[in-house]
Amino acid sequence: MPKLTVDGIEVEVEAGATVLQACEEAGKEIPRFCYHERLSIAGNCRMCLVEMERAPKPVASCAMPAADGMVIKTDSDLVKKARNGVMEFLLINHPLDCPICDQGGECDLQDQAMAYGFDSSRYAEKKRAVKDKELGPIVKTIMTRCIHCTRCVRFSEEVAGVGTMGAVYRGEDTEVGPYIEASINSELSGNLIDLCPVGALTSKPYAFTARPWELKKTDSIDVMDAVGSNIRIDARSSEVLRVLPRINEDVNEEWISDKTRYAIDGLKRQRLDRPYVRVDGKLVPASWDEAFAAIKAKVSGLDGKKIAAIAGDTVDCESMTALKDLMGSLGSANIDCRQDGSKVGGPRSSYIFNTTIAGIEEADACLIVGANVRAEAPIINSRLRKRWRATNGDFRVGIIGEKWDPTYKNDYLGAGPETLAEILDGKNDFAKVLKAADKPMIIVGMGALNREDGDAVLAATRAIAEKFGMVAGEWNGFNVLHTAASRVGGLDLGFVPGEGGLATNDILDGAAKGAVEVVYLLSADEVDMSKLEKAFVIYQGAMGDAGAQAADVILPGAAYTEKNGTYVNTEGRAQQGWRAVFPRGDAREDWAIVRALSGALDKTLPYNNIDAVRARMVELSPTFASLNVPTKAEWTDFGKAGEMKSDGFMSPVRNFYMTDPISRASVTMAKCTEAFVKDTAAEKVA
Repeated sequence: MPKLTVDGIEVEVEAGATVLQACEEAGKEIPRFCYHERLSIAGNCRMCLVEMERAPKPVASCAMPAADGMVIKTDSDLVKKARNGVMEFLLINHPLDCPICDQGGECDLQDQAMAYGFDSSRYAEKKRAVKDKELGPIVKTIMTRCIHCTRCVRFSEEVAGVGTMGAVYRGEDTEVGPYIEASINSELSGNLIDLCPVGALTSKPYAFTARPWELKKTDSIDVMDAVGSNIRIDARSSEVLRVLPRINEDVNEEWISDKTRYAIDGLKRQRLDRPYVRVDGKLVPASWDEAFAAIKAKVSGLDGKKIAAIAGDTVDCESMTALKDLMGSLGSANIDCRQDGSKVGGPRSSYIFNTTIAGIEEADACLIVGANVRAEAPIINSRLRKRWRATNGDFRVGIIGEKWDPTYKNDYLGAGPETLAEILDGKNDFAKVLKAADKPMIIVGMGALNREDGDAVLAATRAIAEKFGMVAGEWNGFNVLHTAASRVGGLDLGFVPGEGGLATNDILDGAAKGAVEVVYLLSADEVDMSKLEKAFVIYQGAMGDAGAQAADVILPGAAYTEKNGTYVNTEGRAQQGWRAVFPRGDAREDWAIVRALSGALDKTLPYNNIDAVRARMVELSPTFASLNVPTKAEWTDFGKAGEMKSDGFMSPVRNFYMTDPISRASVTMAKCTEAFVKDTAAEKVA
């Protein structure tokens, strides 16, 4: 490990570290524009110049490897003069847009010009202007502001894997943008905005909306998929204006998907802000007491076997806990959090991402079964690409299911269970790859588990994991990739059919036959509503989507931005989000609605605040006793061996941009769908 001296301070850094990293280790701030910890080194902005003993001129610290015995100065007169000069060059063509620039107030160029720049410019030539580029519905460009740091180019190539961005022409004529007139077709393109150190790339939906100092910032958890990305919600007054990523190295690093970032404008539309009761076939506004009275009139004296509840994909664990207890007090075991009808459940190791998201970086081979990871969990797909790049392409990835572009080299093995059986029998060449790997892993998606033969597929994938050493010692390479933020939490809480209880598909069939008379939909909008025409439907949620249209009573709940809630991600990590704004109108937090309803039904639940609900959650599962830590699960038998159908595995996500009521109500997501999503109906015909 090299030792070097920075401004008289001796520091020791790891081999391969740069001088810039050594300076930061010594507590010195080094300005930079092109350098970013997660991207390759470009060394082209020259803002990080430092003085090195025996060097003829200042050196770019980001590109200079730290070596033993180096003597570095970061605050000498030579360094100050060099930084002044670099800043002067950077501002030669930069427009005076700060008053109207969306980056104002959080702009690296503003900050560093104040700290390291000169107070005037010696250049009298006209500033050049660059034509703006069209990058799609998400990223707005003002390319005259571009300082050619190439962060966007490196991100699109290295992290997103789309290779859309680049630099064309030379010298003063250099322009950064797409090589051809094309939008950035990536689920991670919004991260370009965070990376841009100036106002060249800004948020198109957020343009001219607010200044950063006007916003209240609240830490929360994303519910658009099952990754559990850490986010920051920025709100002004009662309106959520934007969502930004928070750094969590174990989950999303510092990236979020475009849906996570931009679906929030859906919260402004089709909102439920008051109770409704269906009278003479029409939903009419009602008070809370009237809504509860209508429910009581239907439920009172009804056999618990005729009552059922289904939880949706974005529900918090507190709400499911309250509803589970209420259904138990009514004598009903007909509850399910798997509205897609998947067969996951049982031992915890059978339904979580056991490797953990960060653990992907230790794997040396991967088999993906029935999952379009890029559409279902873009952040996890970026981890797979990161691992593939780190091994220089030696990280082998095999795919069973429909064909999709994962942004890294892969082996397409086949469409369905037949290929799975071939690997298990060792007849497929990829079996040799798994056998030779030290830490192989398998990712099983909902496209493989939400079928009628889901139990058999689960048993087959478990057999593959055991045969090829995916579960050995501390390493567990068996992973289930969920698509719903509520799924793992619901399974941990036991929000599944009890003894003699009905699962989702059985509940729907029972309702169609009249055997199930009352169905409680907790933000569940993805089930077949046509089967609920004979049943009395209670819908509780924030959005006026399919569930609300089928409801006889609507109880307005809070969106994820409007409540404190706990969510368990696909790797089994319990995390808490916090309320950014208050619920709209008469809407209330979901657990509180269920608690109030229990009182109206004379089945009062034994908790009056969220802390008491969370104490109950710990009683139901030890997962909730430790937050932000994925608890390991004991490996045991699961699945049910049997005959698998010959049908190919199909991902349940047909349109990445619209997967839930919030994103379906989003104007931005509608624009992205129009720009990027092919006609899936035409694809099926083809």
